[in-house]
Amino acid sequence: HGGEASQDKLNANDAKIRLPRPNSQAQIDLPEVILWQRLRGRALDGLRFRRQHPLGTYVLDFYCPSARLCVEVDGGAAHNLPGQAEHDLRRDAWLAEQGISVLRIPATDILEPAKLPDALETISVQASPSTAATAVPLPRKAGEE
Repeated sequence: HGGEASQDKLNANDAKIRLPRPNSQAQIDLPEVILWQRLRGRALDGLRFRRQHPLGTYVLDFYCPSARLCVEVDGGAAHNLPGQAEHDLRRDAWLAEQGISVLRIPATDILEPAKLPDALETISVQASPSTAATAVPLPRKAGEE
């Protein structure tokens, strides 16, 4: 049909027009928007990140190809769905088989201005060449869950 061909033509010829990917989230959560503002355009230590990056049957919140690092924001609307924890475990295992490390950051750490710099530092450290192969959780202060 004619509409599909014109969309392909726009994707190939006009880099400024961004059409939604099939099966992508129509809207991302506020923590993801905030984090993307800090990651886009190589703003974090010159690292290149992709947002809503498709890989296999999954869509990664953020992906740094040079570090093979997936950054997931946990705590948004999707994480309250039944079975989400099991889905995340299966996905993390599959990504590990592909040689991709997963770093999960609580949405609250992005939404709280005092915690955002620590979250960004953790991403930077995990994406650096010396530590890109090992993922560790964000450090927690005493009394935090």
